[in-house]
Amino acid sequence: MARRRNRGRAIDGIFLLNKPAGMSSNAALQRVKRIYGAAKAGHTGALDPLATGMLPVCLGEATKFSHYLLDSDKRYITTAKLGIRTDSSDADGEVVATAPVGEDVTEERIQALLEENFSGEIEQVPSMFSALKFNGQPLYKLARQGVQVEVKPRRVTIYEIKMTGFRGDEVDLEVHCSKGTYIRSIVEDLGLVLGCGAHVQMLHRLDAGPYKSPDMYTMEQLESLAEPRAGDEEIKSIQARLDQVLLPPWTALVGAPELALTPEQSERISHGQRIRLTEAEPAAEVLLFNDDKSRFLGIAEIDAEGILRPKRLIASEQ
Repeated sequence: MARRRNRGRAIDGIFLLNKPAGMSSNAALQRVKRIYGAAKAGHTGALDPLATGMLPVCLGEATKFSHYLLDSDKRYITTAKLGIRTDSSDADGEVVATAPVGEDVTEERIQALLEENFSGEIEQVPSMFSALKFNGQPLYKLARQGVQVEVKPRRVTIYEIKMTGFRGDEVDLEVHCSKGTYIRSIVEDLGLVLGCGAHVQMLHRLDAGPYKSPDMYTMEQLESLAEPRAGDEEIKSIQARLDQVLLPPWTALVGAPELALTPEQSERISHGQRIRLTEAEPAAEVLLFNDDKSRFLGIAEIDAEGILRPKRLIASEQ
């Protein structure tokens, strides 16, 4: 299977960006793509411009596996500002209501509400300023045009939510949640239950699926790697530095069973052919490698009859 020729170099991998505040996810994606000179790139779940933190950027063939990260659990920290509601439920929006924070708003009451109302499987209505689409248009674009549409509630799972700080009119939270969870909806709903309103003042994504915050790089760190240095004899020296901080595409499915194929099997799989295996356990997803595991080939499934069926394959480097 020949790799398609695109403008830019054929680099495959996942870069873990610590997205800065004030930058859209798409702008961050385009900057990373430009620094790498990549032919193809995509991110795995947008963060609001206000938000910072984990934004995995998939380059090249890694984009084929981005949906696994879109579907993964996330972990956030956020600060809720009590007493003020905004139209977007975050600090970038216009203030729509204010109310005093009553004396009954205590750590004990907030903790009890988090456990009773915001733990386990809950139902929430996404904000009109979210990236969800209605008739092909992102809701936030419609909201900025003053267009109101009915947004249906969705069920999400909050695996853990805990208060990590309380300063009268500010509440720090840490949330481990399923895909599709809107932290600002949690904050706004908490403010409504407390009777004073609230909005997101700060939001930072710590983890996304298998990727953890200590492994992130800032935009400044990435740009520093791309700066020419003494001893750099050619552009390949810079590219090698950049490529060292990329994670392999298969890390998006870390934990899935692995299978090393013989050269003959690798050739057959590369042409989309099915292979009958002996003594193979059924599996919805298997990571495929060549015989010495030096090259990732893609993912496949093994059905109940021991047939290996390719699902998503990495394009050949030939």
